Amino acid sequence: MQNPYIPYPVEVTKIITEVDTKDIKTFRLKFVNPEDEEKFKYIPGQFGELSIYGKGESPIGIASSPTQRGYIEFTVQKAGVVTSALHEMEEGTLMGVRGPMGNSWPIKFLEGKNIVIVGGGFAFTTLRSLINYMIHENNRKRFGKITVIYGARNPGLLIYKDELIEWQKRDDLNINVTVDKGDATWKGREGFVPTVCKEVAPSAENAVTVICGPPIMIRFTLPVFFDLGFKKENIITSLEMRMKCGIGKCGRCNVGSKYVCKDGPVFSLAELDKLTKEY
Repeated sequence: MQNPYIPYPVEVTKIITEVDTKDIKTFRLKFVNPEDEEKFKYIPGQFGELSIYGKGESPIGIASSPTQRGYIEFTVQKAGVVTSALHEMEEGTLMGVRGPMGNSWPIKFLEGKNIVIVGGGFAFTTLRSLINYMIHENNRKRFGKITVIYGARNPGLLIYKDELIEWQKRDDLNINVTVDKGDATWKGREGFVPTVCKEVAPSAENAVTVICGPPIMIRFTLPVFFDLGFKKENIITSLEMRMKCGIGKCGRCNVGSKYVCKDGPVFSLAELDKLTKEY
């Protein structure tokens, strides 16, 4: 059994700058030892601890899908010592990753249902993993209608721009991309995510919504889904921002009786209602 404290060695094989401010990048990692990829079996919604030698480690949600073989991807915002060191890396650099950790988006629960994905800004990473998993040719028939609502403050802060364009070409996805305020070149939708959710008005019949974004976005989006008839059991979110050590040892992620890194980070609103409101 793999020692949970020892990271798998990986090589940075590709770096993509996602936004105009250049502080969000996607890192494609390849396992140095092919057998480690088989050990690192993950499900959309899980996360990994990225280890930078001499700097430390940071918990980051996995942005790739397990249907994408040969690599894993993490989209990282430059914020502290570890993430800044990562942003200074070049392709070909060696680093480490521990995991996968936490629970996942509830794939079995989502099967046979219509899925509404709502994401805001940088928090779209693990939602991207879920979307790519669901639309894979081996999985698409397992899910009903898929509606995606994704927003950012401005066009330059949208991530996965090329992928968004490819998704919009599909006839089995309803993609709604919005920005709070467009620029001179923006020809898409303008409006806050809660407003767009109200305009799209997805049906609550046999449907589940998966929401991940800034707290202020979630705060104003939830009432829209309540008005549409979604029950708390069918509204799923992630407390990924509370992740710390990843294995329930440091005690810094606990909310009431739950360790977010082991019992979460994915919870339904019905489950969160049973916890203290400190999250």
